[in-house]
Amino acid sequence: MAFGIGTVVGEQAPPTGNTGAKISEPEIMDLAPWAGDMKGRQLRLRRLDVAPGGIIGIHSHDDRPDVSYLVQGTLTEYREGGFVKVRPAETLHSAGKGVTHWVVNSGSTPAVLIVADVFKNPAK
Repeated sequence: MAFGIGTVVGEQAPPTGNTGAKISEPEIMDLAPWAGDMKGRQLRLRRLDVAPGGIIGIHSHDDRPDVSYLVQGTLTEYREGGFVKVRPAETLHSAGKGVTHWVVNSGSTPAVLIVADVFKNPAK
């Protein structure tokens, strides 16, 4: 009997479309500004948990482009020159050349941020 079940499952064609899946619009970043500097770079995906009152200190994205998704909470982004933007949960964002910023969780709940970046491995 086990042989018969395995044969039926093995004969089914894999699904060709999506069902029950909602896919967001992408946040796209052109990597051309880094095209001449790809050797030794790696794609990295991280989860950042930022407690209420927590801060991600000032940093630049001139050397590492990123795209991020704020899963929960609210973060306020500050950039040099007076730029301030509140980023609510379930939003996408990107940062590339010319972006120097820091982020603060001024809310009362933890923020969870998923970040993918293309960073230069210092060992290479």
